[in-house]
Amino acid sequence: MTSKELLYVEDALGHEQYFQTQFQEISSQIQDGELKNFSQQCVSKHKEIFGNFYNLL
Repeated sequence: MTSKELLYVEDALGHEQYFQTQFQEISSQIQDGELKNFSQQCVSKHKEIFGNFYNLL
């Protein structure tokens, strides 16, 4: 993997961490059960995506 490709993967990892954090924060503030569930599913999906990117390293 070239250094430029590594930078792309690191950038993607940072984005996925940001999305996880944002959805976790949103999930803790939402009162509606359906929206809370959706937000928690988004957290799980972004954790999965983060893991996929991390495994590229």
